[in-house]
Amino acid sequence: MKKLLMASAATALLAGAASAEDIKIGIILGFTGPLESLTQQMAGGAEIAIKEVSDSGLLLGGSTVSGVRGDSTCIDAAAATAAAERLVTADGVKGIMGADCSGVTGAILQNVARPNGIVMISPSATSPGLSTAEDDGLFFRTAPSDARQGVVMTEILMEQGINEVAVTYTNNDYGKGLADSFQQAFEAAGGTVTINAAHEDGKADYSAEVGALASAGGQRLVVAGYVDQGGSGIVRAALDSGAFNTFHFPDGMISDALIENFGAEINGSTGQNPGTDSEGAAIFADLVGDAFNATSPFAAESYDAAALILLAMQAAGSSDPAAYKEKVFDVANAPGEPILPGELAKALEILAAGGDVDYVGASAVELIGPGESAGNYRQIEIKDGALSVVKYR
Repeated sequence: MKKLLMASAATALLAGAASAEDIKIGIILGFTGPLESLTQQMAGGAEIAIKEVSDSGLLLGGSTVSGVRGDSTCIDAAAATAAAERLVTADGVKGIMGADCSGVTGAILQNVARPNGIVMISPSATSPGLSTAEDDGLFFRTAPSDARQGVVMTEILMEQGINEVAVTYTNNDYGKGLADSFQQAFEAAGGTVTINAAHEDGKADYSAEVGALASAGGQRLVVAGYVDQGGSGIVRAALDSGAFNTFHFPDGMISDALIENFGAEINGSTGQNPGTDSEGAAIFADLVGDAFNATSPFAAESYDAAALILLAMQAAGSSDPAAYKEKVFDVANAPGEPILPGELAKALEILAAGGDVDYVGASAVELIGPGESAGNYRQIEIKDGALSVVKYR
């Protein structure tokens, strides 16, 4: 009997070894472009999750996992599509952690992911339009839609007695979607948007745009732009001309680069970006250590996006996106054993045994509706030339 059990165990080990794969996950983010100051931390978050799973040896019969980076540029849909195609055709990725900006994310979804049946989980594409995009069940987000961010922005400003604002937004899917969502929420709450005007990225001079914003007036200027591009150009022109001295910054503007650019010049300004004060966020910070700033926007969401792809594979017993796309919701939500950062090996064991997990992760993930996060936000204020977290929403 003992020999039979040993033989059975050996057979099982051999079967596991035979089924093991070298699984590649695409990490497509704007390593160049208007969010490049954020994307190294985002990629780092995803790569921590990938390494955690690979080192465990517990995924799909001992499969290894590695990340393959691709540059979305954030703004060039053609370049992003080409990068994603290379990840799928040349590198053979089984899923994509990304993309980052909403326009390129939509382009990759329609031109690469859907035709090739590849699962995408974006940590930061927030356009409300993605909620209703045709996706064949392949697209998910660990970041909340800007429909939610518009409401949070409204609450912050109204609580501070700001009921009249000018709005400028980067002229793309992200900027327009957020500006429209905010205006709808702000006006519904009794506020006034004096002007809602687009700006183009890549310009050397934003004095004309700031002149129009100043003429419209407002207690504060809302800058729905990119910190490494036109958003900072708008802020600089507004400060230099004296048109505005306080601002409200949505997620595309919140990073260490904002303080490097302006410091105490923007004291009293406010903003928000996705984030929580959950137990998972603290554990994620410990995992990151000194590698990078764990509270950098969308770093936690990137860890969670990569983790969800890999846990869904384990739940499906397959790295085939056609199979594991059906398990993303299951592993992300109750019922099941709550899973925090650093516990991916535990989750893999539970799933291999046929159990259920409720992935909480670094950003308190709860998927709703069309596969997107319900959403949690850090409320930010600039004090003494530094970003300060005021509260969480």
